[in-house]
Parts: sequence; structure tokens; C-alpha cells
Amino acid sequence: MLGGGFGNIFKIPELKKRIIYTLALLIVYRIGVHVPTPGIDTVALASFFARAKGTLLGLFDMFSGGALERLSVFALGIMPYISASIILQLLTVTIPHLERLSKEGEQGRKKITQYTRYGTILLSVIQGFGISVGLEKMMSPGGAAVVIDPGWEFRIMTVMTLTAGTAFIMWLGEQITERGIGNGISLIIFAGIIARLPAAVGNTFRLLSTGEMGLFVIIILVILMVLVVAFILYVETGQRRITVQYAKRVVGRKMYGGQSTHLPLKVNTSGVIPPIFASSIIMFPATLASFIAIPWIQNIASAMRPGNIVYETLYVGFIFFFCYFYTAVTFNPVDVADNMKKQGGYIPGIRPGKRTADYIDRVLTRITLGGAIYVSAVCVLPSILMTKFNVPFYFGGTALLIVVGVAIDTIQQIESHMLTRHYEGFLKKGGAKVKGRF
Repeated sequence: MLGGGFGNIFKIPELKKRIIYTLALLIVYRIGVHVPTPGIDTVALASFFARAKGTLLGLFDMFSGGALERLSVFALGIMPYISASIILQLLTVTIPHLERLSKEGEQGRKKITQYTRYGTILLSVIQGFGISVGLEKMMSPGGAAVVIDPGWEFRIMTVMTLTAGTAFIMWLGEQITERGIGNGISLIIFAGIIARLPAAVGNTFRLLSTGEMGLFVIIILVILMVLVVAFILYVETGQRRITVQYAKRVVGRKMYGGQSTHLPLKVNTSGVIPPIFASSIIMFPATLASFIAIPWIQNIASAMRPGNIVYETLYVGFIFFFCYFYTAVTFNPVDVADNMKKQGGYIPGIRPGKRTADYIDRVLTRITLGGAIYVSAVCVLPSILMTKFNVPFYFGGTALLIVVGVAIDTIQQIESHMLTRHYEGFLKKGGAKVKGRF
């Protein structure tokens, strides 16, 4: 590690400021998770959610960091924002106006971000209204009503509260991305998952002490988690390196180029985006269905239970789709080939231009298939095994992939800041030496 390792992080003023700023906003988010929505019987709600562990509501609660279980002001979490982002990215490919905006640089991106915010508010209103109506019909196992005083006043208040909460989380995520360290939205989900880990571990030890879960089963699950984490680390850092040769060029009396380098293509180019997007797509209609007391809708919600074949099949399908879609959005082989050609670079044995773009696209398609299989296996297989073992908390492959992936991405950004600082210090020292010679 540069400059003595991570021990030097707080010796770099800008990096220290960014990390403290990020931690402060994450603390604000965790405080908001405990602020309840008005008009709710929290005891009756807790009794209802005690039966929802391992269901789709339990999964949604995991992404909201426990806010849904308490029905706090952040109960909707960041999922409406993610859903709006998915819709905007899909529309960017199909609507020419949005496609032009995406290519207009900073101003275009600001406009698309603005549309995403509007979409987030709209989805929050729809989802918040559905939840408010469903809450009025919810009863605890003891027969107590979850809503103290049902009616339109409660519905309007709930919609306004939940929508404002999601808007505030969206603002927190954007501030972390802009002024902090790491991706704000991913870090908010990361913080929600990590915050629930101590309680989940404590609950597991309680089941062990009461004999409801055997020691052998716990050991197997711990080993499985360690192996999955090791596998994620191995694949997330894996690359397919394409050799690129640069031709020699003579400029004046000097010769430039002639070196050989490589084009790194990550096995999982899309990172943790596919499982987050796939979960968001599935949870949006299924969560509303869970709150609506109509038999056929309840049957659909029951089928959309983690561990169920319908849920897992849809989940894998969406993961594959978003692996390819997000890779196509973020990595354009034609642009890479054109830039390579302008700089005098070529892949040995491949003609510059279209042939190079086709070759890169073919390689990227193949490794994306491997990446999609890897993400699906990590997200689905441990969850199925944990469902069969009746694990008392939903901390399966999806959560592990998000936690490890976000941690890797954040550490890489910290390293980039340290690297920049390292070279800045080198240039300053070098500048002083050069200056002293004249």
C-alpha cells in the first residue's frame, strides 16, 4: 500500500474529510431508521413482522435496514430511487431524446438525474399509498390492529411521510457520492445490512442455546459464508486481459510508442448492480401484493417467497438481464476501439476499427455470461440452502455479494485517493528540486 498503508488515511486532509463526512451521513440515515411513522401500533406491527422472516417482506426489510419492520420514515428505503433509475436507463436506450441527453456530458446527466428524482417521488407516492391501505387491514397474531386510527388522514400522512423519507435518503446518497467516499446508494444499502448483523448473530446463538438449531448446522453455515466471501473476492478481482500493442511514432527527432499494454475486462463488469436491480423489480409489485387482502393477489405474493422456484427463477432471469444490460450501458466496445485506433493501438492479429470492436464485444459477451452465472450462483444457491436449514435471518448470498462488492469498491476508491496524493507529493518534491536548479 502506498505511503505506509491505510494507517496514513487520516494523514491526508481531503480523504479524512470525505470519510468523516460519509460516516456522519450514514449515522444520520441509521438514526432516521428508528423514527416511527405516526399512527402505527409498533407492538402489533412487530408481531406481524415476526412471521415475515424469510419472506419477501423480510428481504425488503433487509434492504431498508430494518426500517420497514418499524415502519419508520425511511420504510420505503432506497428502492423507489433504484426502480426509477432502472426505468430511466431502459428509456434512455429506447427514447432518442433521452439518448441525446446521455451523450451531452455533464448537463445531460444532470437532466437525467432530475428525471430520476421525479420518478422516485412518483413511485414513492404509489408505493406509500399501497402500503398505507394494506396497513389498515393488517392485524397482529393477537388480533390487534396495526393502524390506530385508519382513514384518509392516515393514508395521506403515511404517503407524505414515506415519500419525504425516501427523498431524504436519495439526497443522502447523492451527497455521499459527491462529497464523501464510495457510491452513496450502495453504501446506504451496505449500512442497512451490516447494522442488522449483530442482532442476527445474537438470535442465532439464542437458537443454539435453546436447542432449536444444532451446532453442526451453524458450523456448516459459517464455513459456507466464508467460502462464498472468498469466492466473491476471487471473482470480483478477476480480469480478462486483452493485449494491446502501440505502434512506434516519430515526432521531430524523438520516437514514441512501441510499448505493449493490456485492456482489462472485469469478469463481473456490472458489480452489485444486477442483484440490487433484480430485487427492486421483484419487490415493488410483490410488496404491494403482500399488503392487499385479495386471495389471488395473496397467492401471487406467497409464490414470490425467497426459496420458492418462481421467485428464484425470476430472480436469476433479471440478474442475467441486468448483467448484460448494465455492461452494455457502461462499456461501449466501438468507442474503445475508436480511441485505441486514434492512439495508434491495436490488438495483435486483429484489424483496427470494426474488427477490433467486434472482437472486444465477443470477449465481453463471453465473460459477462460467466459473470452472470457467478452472480446468480452466489445470490441464489446460499439462499436456497439457508431456507432449507431454516436460518433465522436473511443474510444469504445477495447480502454477502452486496457487502463484499461495496467494500471492495470503497477500498479501491480510497486507494485511488491515496495514489493521487502520492503522485501529487512526488510532483511537488520534484518541482521543488527543479526550481532550485535555476
